[in-house]
Amino acid sequence: MAEMTPKEVFFVKGVGVHKDRLASFECALRDAGIEKFNLVYVSSICPPKCKIVAPKAGLAKLSPGQIVYCVMSRNDTNEPGRLISAAVGLAVPQRKERYGYISEHHAFGMRAEAAGDYAEDLAATMLATTLGIEFDPDQAWDERKQIYKTSGHIIRTRNICQSANGNKDGLWTTVLSAAVFVIG
Repeated sequence: MAEMTPKEVFFVKGVGVHKDRLASFECALRDAGIEKFNLVYVSSICPPKCKIVAPKAGLAKLSPGQIVYCVMSRNDTNEPGRLISAAVGLAVPQRKERYGYISEHHAFGMRAEAAGDYAEDLAATMLATTLGIEFDPDQAWDERKQIYKTSGHIIRTRNICQSANGNKDGLWTTVLSAAVFVIG
């Protein structure tokens, strides 16, 4: 069987609006640039030595109809004005031969910056617990972020988030963020 471990990952986000819920999701996929693929959702591990690339570089290595693995956060509403968000966070260890974590967070009433920070915090906390980094879970994310980075174990954290207010006319509004893997 062929090696299935992703070598690269890129991050995208999108928003879609349509009278049909599924079509709204399709519009969000198009906005994110990943509508051409058969997406398979996977859980939260960023493989060792997985390189973060720009969306354009990652998309260039994929073909329409291809089965593509991703960690996706998705949220939708048809309530006028309701704030929705979908975020993906990443935490990568200092030692490249170790795996990192990707988390997803879907929220109502949470602005993009707060939802993105929350997803980033989730990923960093999951990684910190596997690395044995001691921390106070009740500390604010900014304080823990500094502890994680100064520990010498977590080199990088980041997030991507898409938020939107529900369409004023009650059309379905979908937001998504995704970490998309490139194998080989």
